[in-house]
Amino acid sequence: MWIYEKRLQYPVKITKTCPKTAQLIISQYGGPDGELSASMRYLAQRYTMPVKAVGGLLTDIGTEELGHMEIICAMVYQLTKNLTPDEAKAAGFDAYYIDHTAGLWPQAAGGVPFTAIEFQSKGDAITDLHEDLAAEQKARTVYENLLRVITDPEVREPLKFLRTREIVHFQRFGEALEKTKETLDAKNYYFFNPEFDKQFMNIAK
Repeated sequence: MWIYEKRLQYPVKITKTCPKTAQLIISQYGGPDGELSASMRYLAQRYTMPVKAVGGLLTDIGTEELGHMEIICAMVYQLTKNLTPDEAKAAGFDAYYIDHTAGLWPQAAGGVPFTAIEFQSKGDAITDLHEDLAAEQKARTVYENLLRVITDPEVREPLKFLRTREIVHFQRFGEALEKTKETLDAKNYYFFNPEFDKQFMNIAK
């Protein structure tokens, strides 16, 4: 059960319509490293995480990622508010406009629609945490790429906030990995016990 607080985690106040910028930022809604896949990844992985504290962390970060998705959607909405067909066409946003007008729909910057293939939930603590560490680094890279090409300070400030949170999440998942290594039975994970792989292969034969 969640309690919804009716405010953004970071304020978004964009006054200039710019569909071209919206088309770039929307990648962090429905792109391969976006906030939608992040929230679904962590909120799914928590169920099979054997370390209770790490499962709680996945719940916390997964919930925060929903808030980050809300920030991205608010940015895209404000960048396309009152968008005219001529403005959409001039900015190369006309293909999106034809399908969705100015409605929010998850896709990557290149137009590829969101799919659950974007994220993984393997049910293995070590595998999932490494997936999470990589995901946070990839999201950080996307935010840095956006900051390299976007100059409007009204757009840059929320992006800078979101980039910082990716770094914090990466640090928390690193701590979670160490906690997991300390908690789980090392004999059952080849990550800790190279002999496990040999044992498994022998059983498989």
